[in-house]
Amino acid sequence: MRIDAHQHYWSIARDDYGWITPSIPVLYRDYQPSDLLPHLAEHHLDGTILVQAAPTYEETDYILELAAHDDRVLGVIGYMDLADDDHKDHFERFAQHPKFVGFRLMIQDMEDADAILEPSYAASLKHYASLGVPVDLLVRSDQLDTLVRLIEQIPNLHAVIDHLAKPRIAAGEMEPWAGSMKRLASYPNLYCKLSGMVTEAEHDGWKPDQFTPYVRHVLDSFGADRVMFGSDWPVCLMASSYDGVVDALMKTLPPTWGAEESLKLFGGNAAAFYRLKNETI
Repeated sequence: MRIDAHQHYWSIARDDYGWITPSIPVLYRDYQPSDLLPHLAEHHLDGTILVQAAPTYEETDYILELAAHDDRVLGVIGYMDLADDDHKDHFERFAQHPKFVGFRLMIQDMEDADAILEPSYAASLKHYASLGVPVDLLVRSDQLDTLVRLIEQIPNLHAVIDHLAKPRIAAGEMEPWAGSMKRLASYPNLYCKLSGMVTEAEHDGWKPDQFTPYVRHVLDSFGADRVMFGSDWPVCLMASSYDGVVDALMKTLPPTWGAEESLKLFGGNAAAFYRLKNETI
């Protein structure tokens, strides 16, 4: 099964996507399953992981409803605020939906990333770690030191780092990102999505070889069993087409990368990580 492990849908009229404004015209419109279907067909992708794009429980309800009527959505990653006293109630409600497979922590948007180290926050995350719940981590490269300290407290967290932790690709910087990612990769329950790279480069004029050192470092650190492809569509449209994202990733893979590794990258690892039902690898 071939899977895009990271994409979004939204309806602007819902008005909880504060980051999507008319100043970003390519994103300031509705994106629905019918818009993505041709791209999935073109790249022989059987389905997707649909990820929350707004920091509201209501948006998670919305994308779960979309998923209920779309066979191509294999799993939904919802929103969760672990600082909310009622987060367990929301989780239990979402967990009743057959396509809810986990939630995402939007560390990127926190005023102070160290909030995730607060005892109450860490205790909540330890609870979900004990249940083996898949957790997506939206984090920037400058917040990785904090993430390392969190994982040191919760080494059994079953989590995936979105978008390679957003390294400073446009600036061509590798450190301290590379060192932090190496440390995080030493925890066997952590995975990494090869996604979101084009929007971390200069949106106009990027070249695939700019991504090669970042992709190769992730592959060397996490190995073929803990990486997954994600288009980050439609966010990627700020810098590339869907085709361009796939092509750029393919050009960064090492010469030794074979059919078995590609099956894992383009679906097998996502199916295993999110524990998709009736998975075929």
